[in-house]
Amino acid sequence: MEKVIETKNLKKKFGKILAVENVNLEIEKGKIFGLIGPNGGGKTTLVRLILGILRPTEGEVFVFGKKMPNRKVLKKIGYMPQESALYENLTLKENLLTFGEIFGVKNLKERIKEVLKFVGLEGWENEIVENFSGGMKKRASFSISLLPDPEILILDEPTVGIDPPLMVSFWEYFKELSTIGKTILITTHNLQEAMNCQEIGLMSRGKIILKGNPFELLKEYKATSLLDLFLKFQ
Repeated sequence: MEKVIETKNLKKKFGKILAVENVNLEIEKGKIFGLIGPNGGGKTTLVRLILGILRPTEGEVFVFGKKMPNRKVLKKIGYMPQESALYENLTLKENLLTFGEIFGVKNLKERIKEVLKFVGLEGWENEIVENFSGGMKKRASFSISLLPDPEILILDEPTVGIDPPLMVSFWEYFKELSTIGKTILITTHNLQEAMNCQEIGLMSRGKIILKGNPFELLKEYKATSLLDLFLKFQ
C-alpha cells in the first residue's frame, strides 16, 4: 500500500518544552488514521509539523514522498483547523468563494454546489455565518477543506463540541471519502469516536506510544476499551 504521509524522528521544542518527541509515523493511502490523546499531548503540534506550518527542531516530514513544506504538495491537502477560520460577517457562499479563490479551485461555482450538497448545507449559502449554530459552522469549515478536492484531509478535532447525531453524520462523510481513496488524518481526544478509525496512534507527552488497528490493539493487550488501553501505557 502506498505511503502518503511519513515522519522520521520528528521533534519539536518550544524553548525547553519538548512538544513532539521522536515521532515516526506512516499513513497509507485511503486510510482513516486517528491521532488520539489528551489535550496538550502534542497532536495539534504534530499536525502543524506535517503541514509545514511549523518547522521541526529535528527530523523530517514527507508527503507523497516530497519533503515538507512543499507548495505543490500543499495543494493536495485539505485542512480543517481546530479553531474556525470562517469569516463570520460574510455569507457561507462568500466564504467559499474567498477560500476557493485562494486555493485556485477551477470551476469554483460548480465545486461549491457539490461541496454544499455533500455536507448538507444546500440552501444555506446566502446566510451570514455568524447566525449559524455551532454544528453548522463545523459543516461550513469542513466544506472549505473539501473545496480543492484534496487527496489528503487533515482534520484537527473536527467533531469537538457537536451533538451525537451530527458526529455520526461526520463519520459517514469520512468513511465515504475513504472509500474513494481519500486519506484522512483526524485528531481527537474522544476515545469512543476513535474506534471508527482504521488505524490509530495513541499520543501522550509528545510521543506516539502505540499504533495499530483499534480492535486489534484491544485484543492484543486484553483491554476493555481504548481508555483502558491508554492507561496501561501511561
